[in-house]
Amino acid sequence: MKEIEDLGLKKLRAIERKLEMVRKRALERAFERPIQLYLRIAQNGGLVLLITGAIALLWANSPLQNLYQYVFEEFHISLAINEFKIDMHTIHWINDFLMAIFFLQAGLEIKREMMVGELCNRKKATLPFFAAVGGMVVPIIFYHLFPLDGDAASGWGIPMATDIAFAVGILSLLGNRVPLSLKVFLTALAIVDDLGGVLVIALFYTSQINTTYLMAAFLAALFMYMMNKRDEKRVQFYLGVGVALWWFMLQSGIHATIAGVVTAFMIPMRTSIRSAAFVEGMRQALPAFDNIDEKDSSVILNLKQQQSMRAIFQLSGQIISPLQYLEMRLHGMVNYVVLPFFALANAGVMFYNFGGEQPEMFSLLTIVIGFSLFVGKTVGISLFSWIAVKAGWADLPEGSNWHSMIGIAMMGGIGFTMSIFIASLSFADASLLTQAKLGIFIGSTLSGGLGYLYLSSVLKEHLSKEQQEEHASMS
Repeated sequence: MKEIEDLGLKKLRAIERKLEMVRKRALERAFERPIQLYLRIAQNGGLVLLITGAIALLWANSPLQNLYQYVFEEFHISLAINEFKIDMHTIHWINDFLMAIFFLQAGLEIKREMMVGELCNRKKATLPFFAAVGGMVVPIIFYHLFPLDGDAASGWGIPMATDIAFAVGILSLLGNRVPLSLKVFLTALAIVDDLGGVLVIALFYTSQINTTYLMAAFLAALFMYMMNKRDEKRVQFYLGVGVALWWFMLQSGIHATIAGVVTAFMIPMRTSIRSAAFVEGMRQALPAFDNIDEKDSSVILNLKQQQSMRAIFQLSGQIISPLQYLEMRLHGMVNYVVLPFFALANAGVMFYNFGGEQPEMFSLLTIVIGFSLFVGKTVGISLFSWIAVKAGWADLPEGSNWHSMIGIAMMGGIGFTMSIFIASLSFADASLLTQAKLGIFIGSTLSGGLGYLYLSSVLKEHLSKEQQEEHASMS
């Protein structure tokens, strides 16, 4: 009898454990969905980037390469509003204006992560922060270890970048074998990396400063800050002042894309109403729809129902913060418009010249950039993560080990977008820029390809051990 009771208790406890796991998993999913949506958009954006980058390479090395050069480097686009006029080549519109939208989104992500995400407290932020610092410092050190002279020495900022879309896109090819915590870690690392890149661009890749326009830019940023404090929540207001800020930055000598980050940090995260007020408002609005026939597919709303719908729309707009609203709106535009145009305009490295002298492609600069991206990023991210964990300042992401962390560190060497962007600021000489882009392609390809193969092997082995343990516990 006692044995039967013990058996019954064991079964009951097993059922309770399963129910607890289901409950815990349901809670996890509620928090995972936003980041999973972001990762899915980044994954698809990485695929679009890959396609447009390939198109740019094929176009630049086809008999139509003169057309490629004309469209992006010689064709002028002018915009005039009264006495204000901007006249730039296509590639400058893409790199100075469209990339400002990219940096606006990056700034929104950085602010959100610092306020409520992976960077919101010391424990969460320590590991991706240390990893990102290592992933920036070590590649720069490696770059300076080589004897690069003249203008080539100014490209030290190129290997410090990580491309979120490409890295997450390749990581997603491994499917469910990759724990969500590792994907979040890589994303947070890349966001800190973006912040470092913004600071480097602002401090070290700036031409002569025009103090008058710089002061105007400061006043525009101050105006946005004051309106934020006065509880101004209209996104259109911040975007309007942000365009003026971009113009002042463009004229000041500081790279205009910095305006995107500054504008992002001025956009409020506060909602117009609290959650309790939103729930109460919805409760009052929804009863107007209680009597609608479920079988009727063409419902004509009466006056009361129309009023309730307006209230629901208004409440929905008030519960979403301006920052979250704009971030959601920009994801698709940045990943499917801005970055593909950037790749199309900047990834067209000419390996063969149909019209004359062949370009010098492979040089010491090419080797240094490729080496610093692949080896520098892998060593830097792994080493600084190890220091943070061993010192007790941080913990490894849930479900990961040091093997998977090394694989993630390799993925961090996929520089592509930001690396090419910094290269375009580093080198005015077309030959050096071509050599740098080839180095970026080599380093990013090695990082993505070998990182994928290494993680595929490590995660498969790690997953089989988990399955064995789960099978043992169930039996």
